[in-house]
Amino acid sequence: MFQLTKEPIDIQPLIDEVSHRNAGAVLTFLGTVRELTNGKRTVQLEYHAYESMAQKMLQRIGDEVQEKWPHVNIAITHRLGVLHISEVAVAIAVSSPHRKDAYDANAFAMERIKEMVPIWKKEHWDDGTSWIGDQQEENGREEAAHG
Repeated sequence: MFQLTKEPIDIQPLIDEVSHRNAGAVLTFLGTVRELTNGKRTVQLEYHAYESMAQKMLQRIGDEVQEKWPHVNIAITHRLGVLHISEVAVAIAVSSPHRKDAYDANAFAMERIKEMVPIWKKEHWDDGTSWIGDQQEENGREEAAHG
């Protein structure tokens, strides 16, 4: 299950998709809309995607995860459209016989989403808006501001 949606994300179907009898760990990650980014108050975010390519890239990430961790099951859903504070933008569910693989696969998938999936966000702040096209660039700015 690798999908984009314009509806609020329900994590349970992702958990159901990856769960199985030999899973000793089922790990979920929810990326949510935060209110403060680099000292600026976020009002809302708006996500857009090159949808057909984004879908293919999410599937590719799933394939990469399965190559690196053959016993891991993974499902990813990314939200599109306007999201408000605390809403879920991305959900990843991973199951594995052992928890370390589940943690590692989940972190790997999130980083790959940032690197390769054509999803862009428009940040709406109290004092204006800005398109964020390169999430790696945003992370670098954020780390520099907190480092």
